Amino acid sequence: MNAETDTATQATLLTGRAVLRVTGRDNRDFLNNLVTSDIEKLQPGEGRFAALLTPQGKILFDFFVVPDGDGLLIDCNAAQAADLAKRLGFYKLRADVRIADESATLAVAAWAQEPPPGQALAFRDPRHEGLGWRVIGPPDELDQMGVEAGGEAAYAARRIALGVPEGGADFAYGDAFPHEANMDRLHGVDFRKGCYIGQEVVSRVEHRGTARKRIVRVGFTGAAPKPGSEVRIGDIVIGQMGSSSGAQGLALLRLDRLDDAAAPVAADGVTLSVSRDPS
Repeated sequence: MNAETDTATQATLLTGRAVLRVTGRDNRDFLNNLVTSDIEKLQPGEGRFAALLTPQGKILFDFFVVPDGDGLLIDCNAAQAADLAKRLGFYKLRADVRIADESATLAVAAWAQEPPPGQALAFRDPRHEGLGWRVIGPPDELDQMGVEAGGEAAYAARRIALGVPEGGADFAYGDAFPHEANMDRLHGVDFRKGCYIGQEVVSRVEHRGTARKRIVRVGFTGAAPKPGSEVRIGDIVIGQMGSSSGAQGLALLRLDRLDDAAAPVAADGVTLSVSRDPS
């Protein structure tokens, strides 16, 4: 790894992320009743990976929640920030909650190692220890800490190598269940907490072990299959490709079809090797 790649890997500005702030006396109880993770038990310096689901149990939004003083910050997909704020607003009713988009003043960065101390808010990425840390802070503060733009390809390569999917790239929002996106393995679902939207479906899949599809790591030689291209065993479609980096990628596949496979798995004419290991 050369010095330029190493720098980008250590401190990478994530330009595709946005930050919402949730304040008000009821902020924790409000969010805890909606999302898949336990927000009530969040401690300072700790982040939780979570999702807001449809009543049918499919992922509408996934994000990180971290305490900031008396409020909560939500690190989310920038393309979804306005829709997420609007959707949360639908559920406010009489709760003492205020939701604000802080993206104009706060940015998100990823660090492979623990970042240096500063005013920015740092927390370990709760999905996988190999993903290191995430930092939320003003752009000038992140700049002083050594964060640089341009290293997102290196961050994506690390994420893919660890088998960690990204919404919008490896699965479609509104179309995938938490188990399919491996949220149960990435600490994004708390099966012991109280009710939340879509909980009944998620709990049923967990207890019955009925998740037929999963995002898995795949390997290949040569050019990467295009994202979204069909993955086939012979003439049978078993899933589709997600993001790729180098000779590795992620794909959402029917696992039961893999059990019966007698022919090579392929996408875009490229033969794939499939790993079911979560990382």
